[in-house]
Amino acid sequence: MKFRVILEHDPEVAAWSVVCPELPGCASFGDTEEAAMRNIREAIALYLEPADLPLPENAKIDEVLVGCR
Repeated sequence: MKFRVILEHDPEVAAWSVVCPELPGCASFGDTEEAAMRNIREAIALYLEPADLPLPENAKIDEVLVGCR
């Protein structure tokens, strides 16, 4: 999957901030643009990692693949 990210350099703190607009609250930073990109990749992976869900007795979990043809 591909996600758009927005990188901004903040000269006041001499660092790069990066956010993923499609994933609310998913943001990171780095001292360099490359570090910020590495960090946002990790942040996106953690954001998308499945969490344990309590399920009713008659429910089951399945998976859906999105974005592949």
